[in-house]
Amino acid sequence: MAVFDDPLRDHQHLDAADVDHLHHLVGDWQMLADLAFSDLVLWFPPTEEGFVDEEQRSFIALAQARPSTTQTVVHRDVVGDRIRADLKPMVARAWKHQVETNSSDQGMPAPARMRVQAVPVLRGGRTLAVVTLHYSVAALRTPSRLELTYRRCAADLLTMIVQGRWPQGPYEFNSFGGAPRVGDGLLRLDAEGRISFASPNAISALSRLGVADSLEGRSLAGIGAELQRATGVAVDETQPILLTGKKASRTELEAHGAVVTVRSVPLYRDDERFGALVLCRDVTELRRRDRQLMSKDATIKEIHHRVKNNLQTVSALLRMQSRRMDGEEGRGGLQRAMRRVETIAMVHDSLSKGLEESVDVDELMRRQLHLAAEMAQSERSVATRLTGSFGQLPPDMVTPLALVVTEVVANAVEHGLGALDDDAPLTVELRAARYADAAGRRRLDLEIVDDGVGVPDQDWTPGLGLQIVETLVRGELSGGIEWTRGEGQDPRPGTKVVLHAPLVSG
Repeated sequence: MAVFDDPLRDHQHLDAADVDHLHHLVGDWQMLADLAFSDLVLWFPPTEEGFVDEEQRSFIALAQARPSTTQTVVHRDVVGDRIRADLKPMVARAWKHQVETNSSDQGMPAPARMRVQAVPVLRGGRTLAVVTLHYSVAALRTPSRLELTYRRCAADLLTMIVQGRWPQGPYEFNSFGGAPRVGDGLLRLDAEGRISFASPNAISALSRLGVADSLEGRSLAGIGAELQRATGVAVDETQPILLTGKKASRTELEAHGAVVTVRSVPLYRDDERFGALVLCRDVTELRRRDRQLMSKDATIKEIHHRVKNNLQTVSALLRMQSRRMDGEEGRGGLQRAMRRVETIAMVHDSLSKGLEESVDVDELMRRQLHLAAEMAQSERSVATRLTGSFGQLPPDMVTPLALVVTEVVANAVEHGLGALDDDAPLTVELRAARYADAAGRRRLDLEIVDDGVGVPDQDWTPGLGLQIVETLVRGELSGGIEWTRGEGQDPRPGTKVVLHAPLVSG
């Protein structure tokens, strides 16, 4: 299968519905390849001005599929290639006359090990493309009933392609994974929905549900109703329509701890429905793993939620204790500890809502930047701004990074204006950028810039908060950080904090 929008986009021979029809065909033709024991190639003439004569008409391969029920005979990927000279007359005839053609019909000897069949894809009486089926003649032998049924089903689908009845548009599939394929199990129904053929895998799949009797001659919708009565499991009201082969869709049957997914494909000849193909697959183990993953996901979310609540409780206790403190130094220390705990709680809250392998931290940092400025001890007005983007970051990088931003911003707010008498607000800007060197190594660069009084010119010793910042950057983030005076003028040159940390892919 291949994406082939470009050769078809804005082509005067096709409209949007025609292109969608071809996409639906390629999206579902693996079933045809398996039933026909054939490789499939989709051909289309790429000329935008139409077709003037036979000599100017050529074809390119838009998509390709290989069967899973037999060995492939088209080993090379031919998508994007021009058609071979020996195939062109057959494909051109199928396109022009809208009839199925075979390699033996061209008056040329077929390859010793391969035969080709060309089938026009029609819609609204117009040819949209041509499908060629490539299958091995050497592999042909006395077929079993299973092989005969497969080939009969393939012939029915090919007839529907020529009549413009298949594919029947996008199927109304549910969100469950584990789509059935031909080898997983196949049932063939007649017009009344009775089973005329059941493959061994289909019999095994339904036996897991407790269907022990012979399947042939029984109504599949009746089997579904019996399972519903036996288990009491509520089902979709449209399920009987699907199980009688009247609707192209997919559902699941569940009983005795087993789950079987079922897909129905109605079969038409002209405008009359004469039967249906039903693919089924035992997905019991797949659903069991899905439930385990959902349970683990819920457990992790609950753990994050409880950690966040516990951290908020610790923060509340620190707040209560700080109110009882008489000394300003002790009260300030507790408030700074409270600020750090609340930062970790906010990160846990954000992680618990996603639980992906990476986290989009732009909105988190924007909120953290604003809250850090509000929580800092300052009577001055503070404006914050985030420029650039953090993008996706690993979760184990988010918490130390949020703590670093909180500490640096709080330090800028608490000490940035010093003893200045002007009433101008303090502005703190966080700039984020990602870079990659020639070797492909990626890093995150941050700049936290304020327009305050700046760091002292002489040597100075960072306090506890900035010591924590250095420990986090060098230990948790494996990066580096430095403080410099900004580019402003006295008395407000500002402070510029530059941080860089490597981005390691998981």
